[in-house]
Amino acid sequence: MRHSIAFSALAVAAGSLAADCNGHAELCDRRYSNITFAGAHNSPFVGIGPSDNQFTSPTDQLNQGIRFLQAQARDQDGSPEMCHTSCILEDAGSLESYLSPIKTWLDGNPNEVLTLLITNEDAIDITKFGDAFTSTGLDSYVFTPEKQLALDEWPTLADLISSGNRVIVFMDYNMDTSKVPYILDEFAYWFETPFSPTKDNFIQCNIDRPAGASADGRMFLANHNLNVEILPDVLVPDPVDAADTNSIASITSQTDICVQNYGRNPNVVLLDFVSEGDTIAVQDQLNGF
Repeated sequence: MRHSIAFSALAVAAGSLAADCNGHAELCDRRYSNITFAGAHNSPFVGIGPSDNQFTSPTDQLNQGIRFLQAQARDQDGSPEMCHTSCILEDAGSLESYLSPIKTWLDGNPNEVLTLLITNEDAIDITKFGDAFTSTGLDSYVFTPEKQLALDEWPTLADLISSGNRVIVFMDYNMDTSKVPYILDEFAYWFETPFSPTKDNFIQCNIDRPAGASADGRMFLANHNLNVEILPDVLVPDPVDAADTNSIASITSQTDICVQNYGRNPNVVLLDFVSEGDTIAVQDQLNGF
């Protein structure tokens, strides 16, 4: 038995060393909390309409190199539905229909670590989310920490890949880890810069949520998704300038301020229309490649 355990450990270690992690061997030994991810804002909302934030599907976003997907869930008859602000405005289908292709993609890409950030403003019963993860089989990949982790306690990408628990799930509000322990409280671990920015407040790195939070001990997400105010207090994504918004020059003009403020790059740069601009090139640059 002792020899069997030792052999298994060696096999796992050899497997993790043999391949890249999220496309780079250099990332294998880095802690999850010490990596910058380009993120797809409102990843399910695909098209050219005023409520769409992406031109490509979540699967195509993953194939491009995106490893952080954010999505809105809204209450549809008591179940989570992937709707933008309301299901009347845009309905991209059930949570299961969103998660199932992600599970399929993960099955075919065993050396990738993925983060999901799901919003739950409508306070949908958290067990409904757990049911969707279970029915799609995605729960087989989720990471469940034994306690709340400090920045220097997160596992490396190689650790996550070797364990098989390589999907990290966060929720902004109304989660309950006593019922679904792998859907983690976003704001226990993160802070965000202001969301829905327009040109008037675009290039900055102030703490917006949670209110009054300290940057110490938290990962952070920089919202770099430009919006246009078409009517008073009515904002829509800006696809016309997406290539410029997602350029290295534009993104680093914000991340440089973050470094000045907090001494480090953001862990996520959240973007609309990730297929445009320098999305993956800037992700690599911010990670030192």
